[in-house]
Amino acid sequence: MSERILVADDDPDILQVVRVNLELEGYEVETALDGQEALDKATSQPVDLILLDIMMPRMDGLTALHRIRGHASTGNTSIILLTARGLPEDRVRGLELGADDYITKPFDVSELVARVKAVLRRTQAARDLSPLTGLPGNFRISQEIEDRISSGKSFALIHGDLDNFKAFNDHYGFMRGDEVIRFCGRCLQDAAAAIGQTGAFIGHIGGDDFVAIVDAEMAEAYCKEVIERFDDGILDYYDTADALRGYIEVVDRRGERYAVPICSISLGVASNASREIKTQWEASAIAVEMKEFAKKRAGSSYEIDRRTR
Repeated sequence: MSERILVADDDPDILQVVRVNLELEGYEVETALDGQEALDKATSQPVDLILLDIMMPRMDGLTALHRIRGHASTGNTSIILLTARGLPEDRVRGLELGADDYITKPFDVSELVARVKAVLRRTQAARDLSPLTGLPGNFRISQEIEDRISSGKSFALIHGDLDNFKAFNDHYGFMRGDEVIRFCGRCLQDAAAAIGQTGAFIGHIGGDDFVAIVDAEMAEAYCKEVIERFDDGILDYYDTADALRGYIEVVDRRGERYAVPICSISLGVASNASREIKTQWEASAIAVEMKEFAKKRAGSSYEIDRRTR
């Protein structure tokens, strides 16, 4: 689906030029002749990016920017200011109000299109990062797997999942649970660096689920490094008595107490080194299947798919 852009300017000629050039780039374009119309259109049918002229009738661009940023449906919309004003304080004011970029009139259309593409790329990348770990999310994960398959090079997709995490989260609270999630993300990243996997990709699916993509021949060494780092550090997140005991006591819904072992990590590996993998869905399904085998063993473990077909 094409990304949608709203262009707001009181000059019909500028609107026409910008609209035509953006549509040639494949964007869907709406237009507005003043700040109020831009605000109404943006809030009634949110767009991906707004090009907003500062000097407009009824409502100037800075006022419209402030109100767009304050509206629930448009608070995160990308905004580029168009301004004929050369004074730095005008540009600074716009950036302080939440503009992502600005371009000064008269502008070169090719530069404007380049700025639009750059802002949309940055916005997409920011939206796809996990706010908890800062790692890429599902969109980037899917894209990365498809890219690796398309390249024809050997790779290993590793699905990591924490064991006993829900009990830990319930026992210690979500704040300490979040710290464990961040710790796990660091283990996955640091393990890649430790074995020299500079091209590794680490992603956060959500919750306590992660993925890593490494060279196929390095998959086993990577899994061992992740497990070693995780097991060496996880006890730091437990109270001393629980760490020494090797478990936490949890009360179930019936009021019965039972012991839950220390959190561990299970890793499932899908690789195209010995069998063809045609889609991201196939790679993901194999990795999940292997992870379930790994989870059947006590403590941190990994399982690599070694089938040839």
